[in-house]
Amino acid sequence: MTGTVGSPDGAPAAEAAPLRLRTKLAFGIGSAAETIALFSLSSYALLYYNQVIGLPGWLAGLAISISFVFDGFADPIIGSLSDRTRSRWGRRHPYMFAAPIPIALFFLAIFNPPHGLGHGLTFVWFTASVVGLRVAMGVFHTPHLALGGELSHSYIERSQVMAWNNFSTWIGGTAISLIALTFFFKATPEYPRGLLNPAPYLPFSLLAAASTLAILFASAWFTRDQIPRLPRAPENLPQFSPFEFLKDVGKVLANRNYLWLLAGLFALSLMAGVRETLNLYVGTYFWGFSSELLRWYAVGSLVGFVAALNLTPRLHAKWGKRHVIIWSAAGNAVFPALGIILYFAGAMFERGDPMLLPTLIAISSASYAAGAVLNISVMSALADVADENEVRFGIRQEGVLYSTRALFAKLDTALGAALAGVILSIIAFPEKAQPGTVDPAIIDQLALFVGPVAMIPGIISVFFYARYRISQREHAATRARIAELHSARVAAPSAS
Repeated sequence: MTGTVGSPDGAPAAEAAPLRLRTKLAFGIGSAAETIALFSLSSYALLYYNQVIGLPGWLAGLAISISFVFDGFADPIIGSLSDRTRSRWGRRHPYMFAAPIPIALFFLAIFNPPHGLGHGLTFVWFTASVVGLRVAMGVFHTPHLALGGELSHSYIERSQVMAWNNFSTWIGGTAISLIALTFFFKATPEYPRGLLNPAPYLPFSLLAAASTLAILFASAWFTRDQIPRLPRAPENLPQFSPFEFLKDVGKVLANRNYLWLLAGLFALSLMAGVRETLNLYVGTYFWGFSSELLRWYAVGSLVGFVAALNLTPRLHAKWGKRHVIIWSAAGNAVFPALGIILYFAGAMFERGDPMLLPTLIAISSASYAAGAVLNISVMSALADVADENEVRFGIRQEGVLYSTRALFAKLDTALGAALAGVILSIIAFPEKAQPGTVDPAIIDQLALFVGPVAMIPGIISVFFYARYRISQREHAATRARIAELHSARVAAPSAS
């Protein structure tokens, strides 16, 4: 079964041809742009404000956490608005065209705060800029993900769509990382660790903002030809209101499969919030890598994401999404901590050994593969949940489904980012620290938090994901039921 042509009441009308690769790529590149902006934020902003500007770690972490909270609550509202939008540009594209310019401006603000601000005003500037970026990105990304969920109704083709979307996140994150570490944050005699040099942050932010702007517009423009075949908001669907919004959220939370996916995500995001915020600290201070060496992690990410792109749809066809989600969640919890665990167990190469970096890159390949397979699987599964809810409630809610998931992820990642800042304060990690000058005991404590301790919520997520139950056979039955309901609605006016 392939995608279906949309009809005025949002129900499937006729089977459509399989999606062209061009459409999958045009959809996917939107996530490449999102990753350029948000990867730069998660990877460099805390380090920039804490180690370059000198903002205390707990304040920098708090700013990031506050942004997750505002963004998280904005996403379901945007999703509900998008699901209910009726326009000549469909439900998703009006938002996708409106968001890119504000996104670029807020990104520039983050990495270019006014000079001479004290800690208090710097914190306010950082918080306001990050909140603005994340909310503006939600205006694009929430309808964009919903678009991906409704491009096809096929159990496997949905996975292909989300696989290209996931691979595009790798392209965006890896490209900006390689460009940043190769051309901007190079080692100099004054700054052997280029990320601690304040000068490159302005030109870096200009390039990243311009790239994000161009790619987001391209994704919206080159998917606009799909608008006529997408589901539309039913004519009798009430306009957005706080009451209707709460009803929308209640409908998605009434689905048990969706709740188990949320519970798994909640545990997983706590782990990710700590790791993503502190990974550069570990690479710079624990492993002792320069910016030039850190960029070679892109090799591991390439292997992992290419493997996920090619294998995930095949794994879904053979084993079903549930089993793939369980095993990839387990790998996503364990592999990122493996290098640190082996080091403390005395089974890893010592710092400075030429085999250390290749070994860590090999481990990172497995880490990236597990994370990418998990993300593709869950994103595809959410579209299957949307089918269940269409049978139950008569409307398609991709916007609310994906955005409510994002709310829970961001609230929990906010907690993880705040914990990262607290960890820096608990272990008394110094501000503006130069590699080689930090107490080794402090660095070891940092690694323990990012490795084995952060792994615990990831392991817990596996038990939640195991409760998800939609199989390929059940999905086929659901799609057949949707076709029957639509046929009945079409026949009813004729009979009367």
